[in-house]
Amino acid sequence: MYQNNETKLLGLSLMISLALVSGCLWWFKVTTSPLSMLVSNNTSSDKTSIPNYLSEGDHILFSDSTTLEKQLGVEAVTAGNYDQAVVKFTESLDLHRDDPEALIYLNNARIGEKPSYTIAAVVSISDDINTAKDILRGVAQAQQEINQAGGIKGIPLKVLIANDDNNPEVAKKLALKLVSKPEILAVVGNFNSKVTQATADSYESGKLVTISPISTSVNLSGISDFVFRSVPNDLLAARALAKHMVQDLKQNNVAVFYNYQSESSQSLKSEFVTAVFLEGGRVVSEFDVSEKNFSAAKSFKQAINRGAQVLMLGADYSSLDQVLNVVQLNSKHRNSLGQQLVILAGNQVYSTKTLTVAGKDAEGMVVALPWHPLAKPGSEFPKTAYQLWGIDVNWRTAMAYDAVQALSAAIRRNPSRTGVQQELSAPNFFARGAAAPIRFFPSGDRYQPVNLVTIEPSNSSSLEYEFVPIP
Repeated sequence: MYQNNETKLLGLSLMISLALVSGCLWWFKVTTSPLSMLVSNNTSSDKTSIPNYLSEGDHILFSDSTTLEKQLGVEAVTAGNYDQAVVKFTESLDLHRDDPEALIYLNNARIGEKPSYTIAAVVSISDDINTAKDILRGVAQAQQEINQAGGIKGIPLKVLIANDDNNPEVAKKLALKLVSKPEILAVVGNFNSKVTQATADSYESGKLVTISPISTSVNLSGISDFVFRSVPNDLLAARALAKHMVQDLKQNNVAVFYNYQSESSQSLKSEFVTAVFLEGGRVVSEFDVSEKNFSAAKSFKQAINRGAQVLMLGADYSSLDQVLNVVQLNSKHRNSLGQQLVILAGNQVYSTKTLTVAGKDAEGMVVALPWHPLAKPGSEFPKTAYQLWGIDVNWRTAMAYDAVQALSAAIRRNPSRTGVQQELSAPNFFARGAAAPIRFFPSGDRYQPVNLVTIEPSNSSSLEYEFVPIP
């Protein structure tokens, strides 16, 4: 009797242990950091190799948007049961309509094992998950529209998602991994200018085109015949802001706040300083918000003492808190005419955080953007995007959408790696974008003007304030 009970207890113990192990394995699969997996699993003696941390639907990269339905869809893909995967990814999207990873996996599952053209979308999930989702929404929407319209000459488009953790070393290894996959015809990415610059040689070595939707540094111009951008570079944004300051606002003296640790912030600052000089204005102070002893209060006071009439916020998103402190200080200041200083800013200040944290203090701020949903009345893209995602999309989504549309047009004409590069480089290349035609300079830069928007009290948004185009 004792032995029977002991056997039963042992069996029960084993069942519980197996259940716990299975649960832990599932949790590990869903939530493990991509970078940690890249490092821990990379046992190859080849220092440039990297484990395959791409996913076309066989595992989940975004742990914050995991559902049981999505996990079951992934398991169905792994088992080769694409019909079941379609059902489960659809059910997951019914729960989380704005999940771009699930939509890409759904689009891929609909393709299954059928012939397809493949591109990769490289984002930084652990570093800035919201921006990663913004980019993938543009990629997913373009993929869905292309495939619903019959694909590229009848062949559907498949997308592989990859996470580079916004780490140049990881990104370089990942680029070599993408290069080694002959089915990949092009890449949308990378996340920031420094990482894009770090991967340029790797992509060129494999004749693999990359189009960055958000890297704006002028240092990328002409860096490689295989690096393009669907977003205008900092030169155009800087000139638009400087012209607005001097010609429209009739203000000449400006103090600039920037982040020396950020490639994009340095780029915008340098181009703006030059543009102000060419417009006949004067930069009275430059403040590096990344300095350990940076003080918003002291810097603001110094700018006032040096005669600043305008504050230019050239910071990146990582230094947004510091420049928003400056905005709040400015709201309490009045000059001899009873006015605050005018505030200008680059595209990384375009954020919900700016509207919620600064709010009324930021009213009247002018921001240079590559795209805004209200800048071109009658445009279809903002409407279709809202219908698809249930949210208003931003410029990052639009530029990623344009990157995929450009690649689709190039693949349609010449479906090979070198063919894509040749088509994008052709003087007569043209593709339809979210709001404007997609064309490239010989440097690989996007040929497109920027939009200026300002912060005003909201009449329609769920927030008290919103960004609206300047007429």
